[in-house]
Amino acid sequence: MNIHDENGTTVLRRADEKEPPRTLANLLIGKPLATADAPHETIGKVVGLAVFASDALSSTAYAPQEIMAILIVAGLSSYQYVFPIALVIVGLLAIVTISYEQTIHAYPNGGGAFIVSRDNLGMWAGKIAAAALLSDYILTVAVSISSGVAQIVSAFPNLFDYRVWIAVGLIFLIMLINLRGVRESGIIFAVPTYFFVVMMFVTVIVGLVRYFSGSLGTVIDPPEMEMLHSTQVVTGFLLIRAFANGTTALTGVEAISDGIPAFRQPRSHNAGVTLIWMSCILGALMLGISFLGANIHALPSEVETVISQLARTAYDGRGTLYLMTIIATMVILVMAANTSFADFPRLGAFAAADGLLPRQLTQKGARLVFSRGIVLLALMASLLVIIFQASVSRLIPLYAIGVFVSFTLSQTGMARRWFKIGKLKEGEEVKERSSVLRYEPTWKFKMIINGFGAVATFAVMIMFAATKFMDGAWVIILIIPLLVTLFSVIQRHYINLAKKLSMDNYGSPPPRVTRNRVLVPIGGVHRGTLAALRYARALSDDITAVHIAVDPEEAERVRQKWEQWGDGVRLMIVESSYRRFMEPLLLYIDEIYQRKQPNEVITIVVPMFVSHKRATDILHTNTADALREALMFRKGIVITNVPYLID
Repeated sequence: MNIHDENGTTVLRRADEKEPPRTLANLLIGKPLATADAPHETIGKVVGLAVFASDALSSTAYAPQEIMAILIVAGLSSYQYVFPIALVIVGLLAIVTISYEQTIHAYPNGGGAFIVSRDNLGMWAGKIAAAALLSDYILTVAVSISSGVAQIVSAFPNLFDYRVWIAVGLIFLIMLINLRGVRESGIIFAVPTYFFVVMMFVTVIVGLVRYFSGSLGTVIDPPEMEMLHSTQVVTGFLLIRAFANGTTALTGVEAISDGIPAFRQPRSHNAGVTLIWMSCILGALMLGISFLGANIHALPSEVETVISQLARTAYDGRGTLYLMTIIATMVILVMAANTSFADFPRLGAFAAADGLLPRQLTQKGARLVFSRGIVLLALMASLLVIIFQASVSRLIPLYAIGVFVSFTLSQTGMARRWFKIGKLKEGEEVKERSSVLRYEPTWKFKMIINGFGAVATFAVMIMFAATKFMDGAWVIILIIPLLVTLFSVIQRHYINLAKKLSMDNYGSPPPRVTRNRVLVPIGGVHRGTLAALRYARALSDDITAVHIAVDPEEAERVRQKWEQWGDGVRLMIVESSYRRFMEPLLLYIDEIYQRKQPNEVITIVVPMFVSHKRATDILHTNTADALREALMFRKGIVITNVPYLID
């Protein structure tokens, strides 16, 4: 199809309908999908719960244990506070859920805390939210995978020495599944997610029935603990530490607001319903496991998890139901990483679109997912697992600060948004960058809800930072400012580049090139040299072949051959007394460059051997790349390769 614009320019269009060739990657992640397939790759509420809720649901496997890990220093009598602490955490969950449900409808294109903070609090707040969430997503993968491996080790202690490599292997397995696309990975993970939900509810219900009937008892042969008979007094600070540890249950609540574009239409409705389902399941399991774990006197341990102790107590041993519960828990903990693999690349793409991260992160791969972000997340999480030896206790102190920073910024941003809406007249609309402001009569009530939520999550963030600072939380407190600084450096680069490339105030185009001086570096006279010479003749009549003479006899042979095959093109032989090649060549080019006319271009045409046998490439000097590296900052110099194929 031809289109002529008002300036008479012809614009041609054609569609490329040919499928890419099949490769080894197709066997691992599936055949490439066309852009037109994107609407068919969206997901509904049932699959959406599996994709985006696995992180939040999985936290029920370790959040109650983290509460007990703090309280146990005061002995088993302190377990009377486990359930009340869980109740407060579930109350906080309700506040955060209400806030994010509002966010989902206000920002239907996704982006969560980053977009809300950027649009309502400014770019610096957006950068902090992005840094907090990206670091939290990386930690989510490391913590959830490590916790899943801990469940495996609880059932099969002989695997303890291999836990790190099992964890790394599982990370890369989930990476491959996510590279297959959102819909396909969601379908793969849906069955295990619902298997976990069913098994945990069965375990909790069986445990509650036996508890109220008086037949549950306590854990038989619990793991040994040195502090079990401690006489430390329960203090307010101890309770705050236990509460802060337990708030890790809220990680993942924000995931659905980040991934709204993955849902089918109506997106906001489906995402909002999924969020409510997730929060109800999470709250119920958190309360049930905390209540039963405290009453059976489960002991937090690296050797055996609280879930394992609860299951074998509820089922009177390590029978089939016990193994099914452990397998379900292990799978959901591993799958919790899938939430990060669904959200980290999307958030990375939002940040990259604003110039805070490399632009490459905005590009979708063969399966319509942000492949580069998925691979980057797998590499970063694997590095953390190796550094911390897949230890949940060592990773947890780093965890949750980031997500509570994002909670606080998101809810503050939403409160600010309601304040702006309150200043509108009824029926008035104001279009902002990512949303539309419309007057709502309930704006004051919603602003109070978000404001209270911001204060509550800010308080939790301070508690967590203070109580976990010496245990490793200082790392995240340091990393977030470093990431914000990195975002600013990258953004400054893109802004400066845009200014230099902008057509605004450009004026008239520079005059056309009136002269092209061509240099052809040659090591010898052969077919590849002549191919480069033929191309050079198509560019200009001003051509100079340049030979760096490191051997006088070889230089003489080149001269004699050039007289026969050079077709009258002048040859410059530069004698290199110290047998160097690149330095004399660059010096000669620099001399030519100094004499360059204003409208003159120097083109360096480099002969290049290419072969179907890639292994032989290392046998040839890549002169063009070396010249490009040395001359890339010189205006008016063009370097081009002329490949000569060797069969």
